[in-house]
Amino acid sequence: MLTRLLHLDDDPDILEIGRISLEIGGAFDLVQCTNGPDAVRLAETFRPDVLLLDYMLPGMSGTQVYDAIRRIDGLEYTPVIFMTARVQSTEVDMLLATGAAGVISKPFDP
Repeated sequence: MLTRLLHLDDDPDILEIGRISLEIGGAFDLVQCTNGPDAVRLAETFRPDVLLLDYMLPGMSGTQVYDAIRRIDGLEYTPVIFMTARVQSTEVDMLLATGAAGVISKPFDP
């Protein structure tokens, strides 16, 4: 069962909407962060069951974060869902080709 979720987004409003949406159901133990290096560090200790990653981030993209987390022992196959405003079919296809379980377009309906 997927219960531990790591949510990465550099937009505090998206984090807040995500937190509220995910906590309403009470199904997730949620950890959130605003940058790639923190996400990688937290993934190592929190050991998420699923990743919800912003695609476009300053400094370290969502795909770079995912690649770094996949190199952590035991997290190689952790499912990722990307969130992005770039929803052209080529972008979505590229994200799915990285192994993403899905892509959520921004803005989204909580």
